Amino acid sequence: MPAARVPAGPDARDVRQALARHVLTDGYDLVLDLEASAGPWLVDAVTGTRYLDLFSFFASAPLGINPSCIVDDPAFVGELAAAAVNKPSNPDVYTVPYAKFVTTFARVLGDPLLPHLFFVDGGALAVENALKAAFDWKAQKLGLDDRAVNRLQVLHLERSFHGRSGYTMSLTNTDPSKTARYPKFDWPRIPAPALEHPLTAHAGANREAERRALEAAEEAFRAADGMIACFLAEPIQGEGGDNHFSAEFLQAMQDLCHRHDALFVLDEVQSGCGLTGTAWAYQQLGLRPDLVAFGKKTQVCGVMGGGRIGEVESNVFAVSSRISSTWGGNLADMVRATRVLETIERTSLLDSVVQRGKYLRDGLEALAERHPEVVTNARGRGLMCAVDLPDTEQRDAVLRRMYTGHQVIALPCGTRGLRFRPPLTITESELDQGLEALAASLAPRG
Repeated sequence: MPAARVPAGPDARDVRQALARHVLTDGYDLVLDLEASAGPWLVDAVTGTRYLDLFSFFASAPLGINPSCIVDDPAFVGELAAAAVNKPSNPDVYTVPYAKFVTTFARVLGDPLLPHLFFVDGGALAVENALKAAFDWKAQKLGLDDRAVNRLQVLHLERSFHGRSGYTMSLTNTDPSKTARYPKFDWPRIPAPALEHPLTAHAGANREAERRALEAAEEAFRAADGMIACFLAEPIQGEGGDNHFSAEFLQAMQDLCHRHDALFVLDEVQSGCGLTGTAWAYQQLGLRPDLVAFGKKTQVCGVMGGGRIGEVESNVFAVSSRISSTWGGNLADMVRATRVLETIERTSLLDSVVQRGKYLRDGLEALAERHPEVVTNARGRGLMCAVDLPDTEQRDAVLRRMYTGHQVIALPCGTRGLRFRPPLTITESELDQGLEALAASLAPRG
């Protein structure tokens, strides 16, 4: 008998219709051309329109789309394909590509004080397992039984986004639609003393906000009676508004954790892997975290652990299956990540991120000076940059005009923030196009 004919899939014009039959399609009004798109340029397969990508798939594409270090190397594409044919369970079945990835990750992004690595698919699951590591550590230090561990808590900040998994939903408090009607833990939440910029003009208000936050943290530790397992924070809050914190505030929180025998845990899922100009944002802030959750640009998500974790010999990194998953990260992602990290290292790309980040931040500050009634609080560390607009409605309108009128994609954050997440390889001329699009979109044309 002849083989059954396999129906042809939808062409570009039918993609949204085909998807809409089964999934919610409220994303961007384009169909990504996976062959024609390159670097920071996304091409619509239906219209051929090119869009300047200043969001990099929500900060997850470090080198943009179709980076030349991958697509121009047929031998490497073959390695990637070989890894993609199967999906082995990395925690228990070991391969050369897995070992090469771990070695490269440790060399390019690793912290000698955080020698333990755990890999998983998904940023929320990275944070989730960091919390499990902290709970296990605290429970063993206190000698808690299975009923008593239910009293353990996580101290965290307002305006945080840590994911939408079981534990992380109790900490995420940005958009209520993402957490409403799901059961959550009532864990202590303190104000987030986001810095207002320019710093010199807001020094007094910034100090007062930090004082109130630290007082709230002290009170939370007292009220918890020793049951806070860790303090968790994004060193720069992303979705919550691109909120920057001073090194002094975060160092004070780290000191509080030490005094109250809690772990100091950072969520660098969005800020990590070079976006701020160093491998991790915490390296610029004089911090020594015990656990760091990572993802997005690293292509494989997970946790770096060390610091005071070692005070408990049988911590989760030393006990079989205490934290684990079937795949322990995706092998194809690991192969791709290895090449990306090698490229970042070989080209000294983070030096360029520092330079281009200053260029973008200077441009945003200049825009704020020209339009102080509309653009405020220009801020950034590396290429993790943002501004505020007067309100949500105006911010969303500006983003729409940038997209439809100038073919530039940027992102919202918080109630009125507009953030940039370009690929690390972005050029100054491309940043100029983004800045010009923002400037031209601040008000409708008359």
